[in-house]
Amino acid sequence: QVQLVESGGGSVQAGGSLRLSCVASGRTFRSYGMGWFRQAPGKEREFVAAISGSGGNTYYVDSVKGRFTISRDNAKNTVYLQMNSPKPEDTAVYSCAATSRGGVWTTVRAYDYWGQGTQVTVSS
Repeated sequence: QVQLVESGGGSVQAGGSLRLSCVASGRTFRSYGMGWFRQAPGKEREFVAAISGSGGNTYYVDSVKGRFTISRDNAKNTVYLQMNSPKPEDTAVYSCAATSRGGVWTTVRAYDYWGQGTQVTVSS
């Protein structure tokens, strides 16, 4: 069982920056692929970014490429999402997720564990 706790959400102006963190419980964190997803009101949950267990592979949805960066620190059981130049359309509840499959996955069904989410609001 893996428990995930996100932090770092809040309000930010467009063009600013924000860093989300997700701390995982357990001793086998490096064996899990990790992802960030988001869900805006009235919309389905959307994939944002993913990173492999080693951190060597990453993948992003096109709308955040060049602005967001996913990274991880396996010594701290933590995955990050650095959000640079956010836009109002990035406003959503952001959740981290872990998959025992390792690797990089973009679908909700691939992930086994989910955090409770943290709200990010971007104002223009």
